[in-house]
Amino acid sequence: MITIKDLAREAQVSAATVSRVLNNDQTLTVMKETREKILSIAKKYNYVPVKKRSSNKTNHEHKDTKLGVLMFCTIEHEYEDPYFLSIRQGIDKQCEELGIETPLLIRIRQDQSDKKLSYLDGLIVVGNILPEDVAHFYPNSDRVVFIDDSPDQERFDSVLTNLEGATNKVLEYFFNINYTDIGYIGGLEPPLTFSLKDGEILRGSDNGKVRRETFEKVMNEKGLYNPENVYIGEWTTESGYHLMEEAIGKGNLPRAFVVGSDPMAIGAIRALHRAGVRIPEDVAIISFDDIEVAAYVHPPLTTAKIFTEQMGRSAVMLILERLRGREVPVKLVLPTKLVIRESCGGNINE
Repeated sequence: MITIKDLAREAQVSAATVSRVLNNDQTLTVMKETREKILSIAKKYNYVPVKKRSSNKTNHEHKDTKLGVLMFCTIEHEYEDPYFLSIRQGIDKQCEELGIETPLLIRIRQDQSDKKLSYLDGLIVVGNILPEDVAHFYPNSDRVVFIDDSPDQERFDSVLTNLEGATNKVLEYFFNINYTDIGYIGGLEPPLTFSLKDGEILRGSDNGKVRRETFEKVMNEKGLYNPENVYIGEWTTESGYHLMEEAIGKGNLPRAFVVGSDPMAIGAIRALHRAGVRIPEDVAIISFDDIEVAAYVHPPLTTAKIFTEQMGRSAVMLILERLRGREVPVKLVLPTKLVIRESCGGNINE
């Protein structure tokens, strides 16, 4: 009997991609040729996807719950970096499994700012949005959960990732394989904070800064920090490419690079390929996120996996806890997992 894994192997994509294409997931960003190839292979084997059934008991319990999602990033940002897309999909999947209506989605930088959401049972805020701007939409602060930000842990629930711990894991791996000449490529403090009142983006606290500052702290403690090997730009694939080009142009490339996100690392790898620099023989790369394409670039990308889907799922569950009567705010910090692939050298476990 043919399985999704069999189809994925023949199509040279992940099983998750096959499943989402066959179930017509419109949020999936995939090339037209890849989508058509998957559909063609499925047709060849007469494969029909099996949809999971939800628990009627659970559906009944939450069927009247209404949630909203307030997002910092634009649709274009989601296409460029699927980090926030994966968080949103985690929210939607958890709601679907619980029988909750698909949450109302508002993009603060695109949608009308006069919407009032007080009728909702809870609001999930994705990205750095000022609490006063959240209150403009939704005044019930005890039923707001922030994802990827914790503006006030005395008032709001929040779901974060332990990026300081993740950066330490990455550096520890490099040190264990005797790489001490290490550079850093990252972005300029996004996700940034959006001010609804002023209609502009403000610089604020951010997780990108955590990665960079942890890198600097650890390297300084070991007497290895060299500011000439730190490159900061935008959180895009294109920026990763140009920053690595800049590093190549200087000469004397570091033996390894910590790169702040998978999309930036993919751009950096492209620049190294074009310059004839071998990965990992000449330069090793480790980044963050573990987006779906990370396993399929050349060479496959070693990355600190951030459990973005679980971040979204956890936010839904925190709101349900509030609706059941929990009064104390909760700050949930999820761990990361270092996924070792060929881009970093050393032993390969995947």
